[in-house]
This record gives sequence, structure tokens and C-alpha cells, in this order.
Amino acid sequence: MRWKESVAVALMVMVGAVSMALAAGPTEHVITISVDGMGASYMQNLIDAGKLPNMQRLRAQGASTINARTDYDYTITLPNHICMVTSRRVMGEEGHNWTNNGDPKPGETLHSNKKAHVASAFEVAHDAGLRTGMWATKTKFSLFHESCKVAEAAESQANKMDVFYRQSTAETLTASFLVEMKQRQLNYAFIHFGDTDGAGHSKGWGGEEYNAAMIRIDGCVGQILSLVESTDGLRGTTAIVVTADHGGEGKDHGDATKAIDYTIPFVVWGAGVDQGDLYAMNPTRQDPGTGRPTYAEEKQPVRNGDAGNLGMRLLGLQAIPGSMIGNSLDLKTQKATAAQPAPAPAQGSQPALTMPKPTTQPSKQAA
Repeated sequence: MRWKESVAVALMVMVGAVSMALAAGPTEHVITISVDGMGASYMQNLIDAGKLPNMQRLRAQGASTINARTDYDYTITLPNHICMVTSRRVMGEEGHNWTNNGDPKPGETLHSNKKAHVASAFEVAHDAGLRTGMWATKTKFSLFHESCKVAEAAESQANKMDVFYRQSTAETLTASFLVEMKQRQLNYAFIHFGDTDGAGHSKGWGGEEYNAAMIRIDGCVGQILSLVESTDGLRGTTAIVVTADHGGEGKDHGDATKAIDYTIPFVVWGAGVDQGDLYAMNPTRQDPGTGRPTYAEEKQPVRNGDAGNLGMRLLGLQAIPGSMIGNSLDLKTQKATAAQPAPAPAQGSQPALTMPKPTTQPSKQAA
């Protein structure tokens, strides 16, 4: 082989290797954190006041926006958290259709309510041989554990959630998470902090008790960051996603037409993530300004429902079956360069679905 041909072959091999590395990515662990009731304006005001140093760090070092959106029809807790782990809207044929915001009845699951199987990020990760878990501060989150135990097909007999913990406060929940994560290093973990929501309903959003809860949760996020950066196997291989289910005003958050209720943050930090604005990184998405885009809009805003499929993309997995939000695995967390075009969707990802027109729902008031 001549010299020029040898060089050309070598370059092709190198490019192929780099392309494979870019497609696979460095992310082996995804930790999704939902701060219940963390409206974007409340978070940013506390960051500006120097009260949330860890949230400030995540924003300064990661890809983020403080202008993400909840589900179009609902701004209440449980339906929006289901959006986060299934990447479905609430209502419609393609929705998960769970609208109750209380504890599920005995034996009730996402599947029995929908009368069809509702896949989740836990299922996709578990079926790929990865370890999964959830930590939550509200009893209603037992719905996720029970739904992950239900088999809808013979090949789905195993529990899709390896560990499930419920603790009453952010501090006790974090302590449990730190112990388990250090020992087992789960690949997909979901953490729900409900203290802010409780404070909002009790004393009001933006009040002294609410702000104190936000500051305590920021400290918990700092402990999680410290664990990631000090632990072999997690350091340099972990991405953290932080978002919320809704904002709030006064002592309520149930009006899905109010910007203070539907405007939330979406922050991604760590392995596979560049620093910058998520909308600038994603020309296929549209910053909604103060608006409330329906699911029929061609360019969607970043939504909390993106969390599930983003986690799958970061882990190099397929999109969640049946999902509609980010189901083309299109939400990028790295800046595009001329030498690095946007990667194609991972194997098994689904084509974008036609978004149905929104269903108008009455206001829902609940925790």
C-alpha cells in the first residue's frame, strides 16, 4: 500500500473511532432531580441573591434554561412527574392519561389506568441491563414502584426499578441516596424533593418558609455533586438533570394557563454536557417567551417531559416506547461544531409523532 493510501486509511479509522466515541458518549450514570414546585423565577431570584450556590454552579457550568414548560394541560405534581419518566403528555391518545394527584388505589398502576402498557425510562434502562432507582418524599410516588413491578408481557416479568425509597424530608432522602449510590452506583436514578411544594401550600410560594426549603434542597444538591466528584466510577461519567413539575403563586399552582405555574427551569450538568443555553444548542426547539405553546406547535419548548428521553439519549439507549416528547432523542446538551455535526438518533429511537391539538382542562388544585 502506498504512503498516501496508508495515511487515508489511518485517517478513516481515526474518524470512525471518534464518531463511535461521540455516539456512545461518556455518560454512564444519569441522576434526574425534580424539585417539586420550583418555579423558575423563584429559583433565579435566590440564585441572584447568592442563596443557591449549587444551583448557580449547575447553571454556570451546564446547559440550561429558566424558560422550560410543564405539561400543557396540567400543572400539578403526579401527572407532571409521570411526564418526566415516560416522556408523554398527560392527555390524549399518546398521553399517559393519569390525572389523579392523590395516592393511587391498591393495585392501581399506570398500565391499569391507561388500559395499555405505559413504558418508562426505568424500563428502558433496566431492560438494557442497567440499574435503576427512585427516591421520593411523597407517598403518591409509590405509583412508579408499583407500575414498574407489573408485567404486561412475558418478557417483562422482572421489576424495572431496582430500588425505591421514600423519606419525609430532603435531608433524610439525600442521606439514603448517598449511601445507596456509593454502594451500587445506579445508572438511572430519579430523586423527588417535595419540601418546597409543602412550604408553598402551607405558607405561600416565595415566602420565608418556601425560600428556606429551596436553600436546604440546594445543600442536598451540593452533597450529591460532592459524591459524584469524589467517587471512582461516578466522577466524569455522571450527568445530572434538574427540573420541576410546576411553579406556584400564593398557596396554589393548579392553573395551567398562568405563566407563574407553567414556567420552570431545566438544567443539565456533567458528562456529555457543554456550558450554554439549551435553546441556543437546539435550533429545533423554540424559546416560548412568556407564551404557552400547545403540543401542535412545530417547534416545541423544552419541557419537563424531555427528562426521560434525554436521560436515555445520554446513556446511549433507545427512546422510551410510546413516548412523544423528545422521542427523536433530539434534545442536545452539547454545542454543534463544523467538525462535529449533530449525531443521528440512537438505534431504536422512534420517528417524531404528529402532535395532537391540546385538550382544554379545568384548573387542578392539589399538592
